[in-house]
Amino acid sequence: MSSIAMAPQPGADLVASYPLVAQLFTRHGYAELSASNLDAFLAQPGRALLAFLEDPLRIKETLDLAVILPQLERAFPARFRVGVLLPEAARQQQLRYGFNRWPALVMLADGQYVGAVDGLRNWDDYLAQIEALLASGPSRPPTVGIAVRGAGDAPSACAG
Repeated sequence: MSSIAMAPQPGADLVASYPLVAQLFTRHGYAELSASNLDAFLAQPGRALLAFLEDPLRIKETLDLAVILPQLERAFPARFRVGVLLPEAARQQQLRYGFNRWPALVMLADGQYVGAVDGLRNWDDYLAQIEALLASGPSRPPTVGIAVRGAGDAPSACAG
């Protein structure tokens, strides 16, 4: 008698439920990052590419990124190390890096933010954007976009 594979329940262990995600660690050797080890990973010199994963039941493109990520590493050999943030850790760090769409990739240089590629992209777009990030220096992560003015500041002409 054969059994029918059931879809994982929301909140199920992402690594145990999805072999494509598990392979990021077991086959490709990427670091699984959390609040407890993220800063140590970022303290290492050089470029790092962080992959922010969400639950595939919420964001189905997460599994696509699990396939694309190793291909990106092969397209840019020895140019960056890879760390993966699973949903809980990814949600905790999202505001720190200012991306808006899931899944997302964030490039850092010597622990400092360089830029992000959020949402799913065409392969050529990934190649062009990763190449541009590798050529760029650190910058400030995007913010939520709330204007801050002092007590005597006049509103700008662009405020609407």
